[in-house]
Amino acid sequence: MRLINILVMGLLILAATYVYKIKFDSTRQAARVSKLAGELRDERIAIARLRADWSKLDTPGRIEGLAQRHLKLRPIVPAQFDSFDRLPEKPLLIAPADERLSVMNGAAPEATGSIPPKGARR
Repeated sequence: MRLINILVMGLLILAATYVYKIKFDSTRQAARVSKLAGELRDERIAIARLRADWSKLDTPGRIEGLAQRHLKLRPIVPAQFDSFDRLPEKPLLIAPADERLSVMNGAAPEATGSIPPKGARR
């Protein structure tokens, strides 16, 4: 009977130690979470400040004043613009049909790069 009492007391001591360890770990984790929440709050405040500064710096009136002060620009006049019928023709971007067919048939166009094509001599 005495042996059982000693074993039960040993188990109670082990259980109390384990519960204390769990409580200590949870307290430490709660402190860590609290610290991270504070850091997060500080970062959000900093972001809000930076956004306010950005919106102040990004106002069109301020940018216009800086442009007038630092850039040598002239105002736009309506005579600068031309009508669409006076625009140059759009350049042809697609190769003519005979060039496309020759490439498809295996006749490679002349290379213009510094690396020669396979099988070519320098």
